[in-house]
Amino acid sequence: MIIWLILNVAKLQKKSLAGRQEIRQILSSTWGHEKFRPLQEEIILSVLSGKDTLALMPTGGGKSVTFQVPALAMEGICLVITPLIALMKDQVEQLIRMKVKAIAIHSGMTSFEIDIALNNCVYGGYKFLYVSPERLSTQLFRTRLRDMNVNLIAVDEAHCISQWGYDFRPSYLEISSLREILEEVPVLALTATATPEVCVDIQERLGFPKPNLLKKSFDRANLDYLVVSTTDKVKELLELVSYNEGSGIVYTRNRKKCRELSELLSQHNVSSTYYHAGLKQALRDERQKQWMQNQFRVMVATNAFGMGIDKSDVRFVIHMDLPDGPEAYFQEAGRAGRDGEQSQAILLFNGPDKRVVEQRIAVNFPGIPKIREVYKAVCNYLQIPLGSGRGQQYDFEFGEFLHRYKFSAMVAHSALKVLAMEGYLVLTESFHNPSRIKFSVERDGLYNFQVNNAGFDGFIKLLLRSYSGLFSQFVRIDESMLARRSALPLDKVSNYLKTMSKQQIIHYIPRKEVPVLTFLEERLDDKNLLIAPDRYNFRKERYEKRIREMLRYASSENICRSQFLLSYFGQFDTLRCGHCDVCRAEKSLEPGSEEFNAIVDVIFAQFSQGPLLLDELVKSCGLDALNVVRVTEWLVDKGRVSRMKDLRLRMKG
Repeated sequence: MIIWLILNVAKLQKKSLAGRQEIRQILSSTWGHEKFRPLQEEIILSVLSGKDTLALMPTGGGKSVTFQVPALAMEGICLVITPLIALMKDQVEQLIRMKVKAIAIHSGMTSFEIDIALNNCVYGGYKFLYVSPERLSTQLFRTRLRDMNVNLIAVDEAHCISQWGYDFRPSYLEISSLREILEEVPVLALTATATPEVCVDIQERLGFPKPNLLKKSFDRANLDYLVVSTTDKVKELLELVSYNEGSGIVYTRNRKKCRELSELLSQHNVSSTYYHAGLKQALRDERQKQWMQNQFRVMVATNAFGMGIDKSDVRFVIHMDLPDGPEAYFQEAGRAGRDGEQSQAILLFNGPDKRVVEQRIAVNFPGIPKIREVYKAVCNYLQIPLGSGRGQQYDFEFGEFLHRYKFSAMVAHSALKVLAMEGYLVLTESFHNPSRIKFSVERDGLYNFQVNNAGFDGFIKLLLRSYSGLFSQFVRIDESMLARRSALPLDKVSNYLKTMSKQQIIHYIPRKEVPVLTFLEERLDDKNLLIAPDRYNFRKERYEKRIREMLRYASSENICRSQFLLSYFGQFDTLRCGHCDVCRAEKSLEPGSEEFNAIVDVIFAQFSQGPLLLDELVKSCGLDALNVVRVTEWLVDKGRVSRMKDLRLRMKG
């Protein structure tokens, strides 16, 4: 053990020799960039010096580069922990395109695939292993991890480790125990949205020997935060989209409304498409690509859209509904203006939104009895006996489940989310899992099969020409592409693959696209399902606080929008932005301006009838109430209007 520690410390010292010149060379040769974005280089150098580091970088700041560059500068493999399978797959595919060996392990893979993947990480020279946090507690993973030369642990979406955060996941708590296996390996925790208390909690739960927070300012000087109060959101949307040029995103919480708003925009000659988690992955990928290539100007979407999106020229992001909190809003609004050009983040708001907030709290926390009812129904639907199911994965047809048990989709989804927070299960949203194959025989065995089965010879040669690595790992294949290249019907290609699989020449896993439900614990009798009321109430209170902060943001008429968001994330020493709707209103009311003088004239005209209470004055003016109040206060300060003992106001002189 002592020898191992000495060797490992020496290895870390060798790794830390990578300096600014080397990491800039890696950035240039691998990514084609000549310089880092703000804060990236400081984070990388901190990691290379062996320090545990928490990096707080808003959406679009280039977080992935901060762990990918140092991992390439060091010997060994980087372990990347992330809960987002779609983002995991995107990053792996991007690294592979850049000729960097990377692999992901996620739900939807068979145990044999996972076994092969872990073996390749031990012996195959991979630089990146992406895993979901639920994988960390399995015995197979922990055993293989001991044999890997891990150079860095990168924890993406690190706020998920904190119960103070907006997306707590208990499986993240397993990360700290990895440090018993990977002693001396530095940790880089990354998040785009975390309050000061969450930042402290992240570092404590990850076992940082001392605090080390590197953060980029949340200030987005090129982003105009606007709240538009309106009784007709749809009409306002049409006007905003026609007024604003360039590409945009419109967020709404309802899948049906996604389609309806997209169709409405198209009817008004605005090229638009829509995106939500209920669409097939192939269609989602196609629409995302079309929007990225400007084939559509506007994407109407639920919050399922956005992870991994790096379109720099988004000129506006419009929210039709209140997000669940400032964290979610800041992240989604921040997808506008990443190129530094002036852009707008617009929230449409009206009176009914306040009632919707109350309804949303009730739906997101349906009560412990209802959660137990959903849990029992899920177990019965999947036919899991009592005491079974731990560590097992099940295809979960959510729509069919709702139809059979007559649950509200929102209530069922919220119940599953609470069960996930309690550590009983985890639901992975539907994603496209393509077909995979791997040869089960060595080359000599394959040659013998080709000699004895001449009808398969041409097809096997096509496989070998089309894909590499078939003997050492599972490789994704496209049956349609194989059909085109071989001039065979698609069903003939499928039959070839199935026959070769039955004869144990290949391992063939057909593609599927369905949500996966993973049970982290054995099935319990629903009466024995423990959901601690104190934890449940704590999370409910935290959710209420976040969504009420969002309501306060939307309804406030005198706090600079940018200052509001920055103070929420712990930045208190900032100036007013000067270009949000609140700042614009104040600017337009500068004493001496045309609008200011016009309001003064209206106020004095009302006083011609005698003294008035402030409420009476505001109503009688028939103008924007806040503007009347602001001008009246100025007149009082200047001594042109005075307050009487009964609080009525009167004009002097």
